[in-house]
Amino acid sequence: MTDLKVPVTVLGGGSFGTTLANLLAANDVPATLWLRNEEQAADMRRQGENTRYLPGIRLDPRLTITSDLAASLQAAELVFLAIPSGAFRSVLQQIGPGLAGKGIISTTKGIEQPGFLMMSQIVEQEVPEARVAVLSGPNLAREMAAGALTATVVASDDETLSAQVQAVLGCKSLRVYASKDRYGVELGGALKNVYAIISGMAAAMGVGENTKSMLITRALAEMTRFAVHMGANPMTFLGLAGVGDLIVTCTSPMSRNFQVGHALGKGLSLEESIARLGQVAEGVNTLKVLRQKSQEEGVYMPLVAGLHAIIFEQQPLTEVIGKLMSAEQKHDVEFSAFMSCTALNKQNREQQ
Repeated sequence: MTDLKVPVTVLGGGSFGTTLANLLAANDVPATLWLRNEEQAADMRRQGENTRYLPGIRLDPRLTITSDLAASLQAAELVFLAIPSGAFRSVLQQIGPGLAGKGIISTTKGIEQPGFLMMSQIVEQEVPEARVAVLSGPNLAREMAAGALTATVVASDDETLSAQVQAVLGCKSLRVYASKDRYGVELGGALKNVYAIISGMAAAMGVGENTKSMLITRALAEMTRFAVHMGANPMTFLGLAGVGDLIVTCTSPMSRNFQVGHALGKGLSLEESIARLGQVAEGVNTLKVLRQKSQEEGVYMPLVAGLHAIIFEQQPLTEVIGKLMSAEQKHDVEFSAFMSCTALNKQNREQQ
């Protein structure tokens, strides 16, 4: 164990929170997993697995599982937040004083309204004394928990915090890359969930491989266009937190947002699709927020507009597809995004 392998607590006992905590414990990191429900915590301690969200995956015996929030935070130097976006702020308001001075790493991929706030921005508001980072990438929980090879990105201006996260999470099955574009990494993680719903619908309709490829590449162009407009670095979207996360979420049946889209494509209502999933699919709420923000900012996002029209405006699927395919045929690759990045880099060099 190196000096950087500090005590860590993961808040949230869903599939991803459980996976992270288990990886930490397997890395010989003093790791604690906090769950709100003591009955669920006791069941996990007794069964040695999370039978509700991650059945079949054995938990490392070194992992501490508790519902005692104060005790779980007392010794932790790093705290990973794996809490649904709808409860994110309320949990922070409850525990804020206990997080002061700690490294807080958000793994939640959602956006809060009003304000169009990323989860890390909520952390800054509720725990101004904390050091803040985000974690995002092509990280399906079950594959990670089973030891499948993957990589992720930790994004923060605090290089020491990024190094600590790399030390506690990096292992033979997981590589952790660093980024300073916290906003871009977090925005990419939130936006891709919307396009996973579209991809799930397309798969349920039995579209061809050409169509699937078109959807993913146009989704990448669309989310990058929006992100650059909002101030993110376009190069972030060519990495793990952009195209990497987009590909896995749009192609895997293990993706929760893909599953919701697939159910919608089979004719189920939105309520039925969410109920069948039994977990939070962040993309549904993100779609509402993103549609509103893109209209306010004047950013062209036809896929977002089309999905919103189908789900929330009750427009026929065939009609929406017809509008998408008959829209103006513009440039394939929008170099303006990358030119903006080049200009920014040049400006930074001139100021140094």
